[in-house]
Amino acid sequence: MHTETRFPCTHNRVFDTASVAAERSTWIVAWLTAVTMVVEITAGWWFNSMALLADGWHMSSHTLAIGLAAVAYAAARRYAGDSRFAFGTWKIEVLSGFVSAIFLLGIAAMMVVGSVERIISPQPIHYREAMLVAVLGLAVNLACALILNHGRRHAGHEHGHAHHHAHDHHAHDHDFNMKAAYIHVLTDAFTSVLAIVALAGGWLYGWGWLDPAVGIAGAILIAIWAKGLIVETGKVLLDREMDHPVVHDIVESIETGDTHINDLHVWRVGKNAYSCAVTASTHDATITAAVIRARLATHKEIVHSTIELSLCSRSNSATDSTCEVCGNMLAMPAPRKT
Repeated sequence: MHTETRFPCTHNRVFDTASVAAERSTWIVAWLTAVTMVVEITAGWWFNSMALLADGWHMSSHTLAIGLAAVAYAAARRYAGDSRFAFGTWKIEVLSGFVSAIFLLGIAAMMVVGSVERIISPQPIHYREAMLVAVLGLAVNLACALILNHGRRHAGHEHGHAHHHAHDHHAHDHDFNMKAAYIHVLTDAFTSVLAIVALAGGWLYGWGWLDPAVGIAGAILIAIWAKGLIVETGKVLLDREMDHPVVHDIVESIETGDTHINDLHVWRVGKNAYSCAVTASTHDATITAAVIRARLATHKEIVHSTIELSLCSRSNSATDSTCEVCGNMLAMPAPRKT
């Protein structure tokens, strides 16, 4: 199998660049989460505490997901100039966000199973150790959230410089990879808060049922967040963009006068970058593919376009007002006065 390209690549295929700040902050959070996970699992084994072990293994899934986000940034940056990726490597980050959302659903399912087991077969809880673990986990997650939020702000600043001419209704930053990592940290912090509340209720008032009940409530909320992320990333991965406002902009730019769109495909190739393939027909000999491309250039979010244009002619029949090529109805010329 040949791997060399048979033709020179004359077009730039890097339609989106990963934020250095976002990648750096994600790596920091991944390592911080991994260290905390090892400490909790080791302490749980040493002190024979199931609470410590459970929280440690729970954090391992977040470590894996956040580590995946960091690797996705690195892979997207490394292969950015690889001509085998027809429209760049941005979707590596989107794919990472989708996989992370699947991890979140798995975490929610594990929380439900564990909570139901506690309801059916209550176990003695070491409240003091469990409270210390929950407080430690909350402190780590708050620190991670601050680090990721710092990276998100810098990433948005970098992206804003790159697309400051884009329309307001298209200028949203969709870093699904960072969003997935951020949701993982927030869900872990949220479960730590719920655990502290539940443990306090059990410790002070003997409400042992509160711990599994709060676990189920937290799992439902995590599943809702995961579903939202799956829908957002799945939409991009499946190229479901034909309901986006940019499609209306493209149609308005092209369909002027006697020019009509016969076929149109639009898909996203970056956080705020779109590509389109257009087949159009015109009865105006002055309209060329270059003219249409110049019209599309006013929309900065359209970074790549493929245009096929056909020049149509009127029907030879004096009574037929349908174009022979495109089939569109044409205005018949008014009869001359004699």
